[in-house]
Amino acid sequence: MSSAQDPFYIVKEEIQGSIDKLQSNFHQWERIDSGDQVHLTKDLLATSESIEWQVDELDKTISVAARDPAWFGINETELEKRRRWTSSARTQVANVKKAVIAGKDGLGTTSAMGLRRELMRMPDAHQTAGSNQYSADDNDDFISSESDRQLLLIKQQDEELDELSASVERIGGVGLTIHEELLAQEKIIDDLGTEMDTTSNRLDFVQKKVAMVMKKASAKGQMMMICFLLALFIILFVLVFLT
Repeated sequence: MSSAQDPFYIVKEEIQGSIDKLQSNFHQWERIDSGDQVHLTKDLLATSESIEWQVDELDKTISVAARDPAWFGINETELEKRRRWTSSARTQVANVKKAVIAGKDGLGTTSAMGLRRELMRMPDAHQTAGSNQYSADDNDDFISSESDRQLLLIKQQDEELDELSASVERIGGVGLTIHEELLAQEKIIDDLGTEMDTTSNRLDFVQKKVAMVMKKASAKGQMMMICFLLALFIILFVLVFLT
């Protein structure tokens, strides 16, 4: 962004052009006869009031920017330059206005000449242009550095977003791994439950058979049967739980 795109400098150039035209009309007003000055006098006074209003509005924007210079991307040095320019512009317009009013009201040659001499001490257009160029150059340097700072901030934000994206991907990967582990654990638990049901059914069948045999066998046979069943139970226990 160049100084030509800065809102302050855009308005400033417009006002400076109006002031230059005002001074040109004032010098023309000085050279014409008093009888022909009426129309030009009204035009000079109206233009002076319009420029004063524009300078006041521009001064208000400077006051707003002074509340938080960093937000508007300017510093105290730039604010002071802008204040000096509005003060100078206001003085130039006021001097023209005073000289015109003095001539209009016929305050005397001495008073009018004094105001004209005061007007002649104002900065000429070339000096003003040079000052504007310096201010524009300073503003370009500041805007350039500010643009570099903004680009650096954007780069840092992009890097932080990349890191955040990588963290989210890692968290997503961990979540998928946990989900797979839970599914595997659920399958193991289901398989264990199935084996427990099968073993329970087998034990119920064996108990029923033992009961039937106990009723039919003698005491000795019962003891042998008990020993046999105990050995069978141990074998089944080893096969089920230890293999």
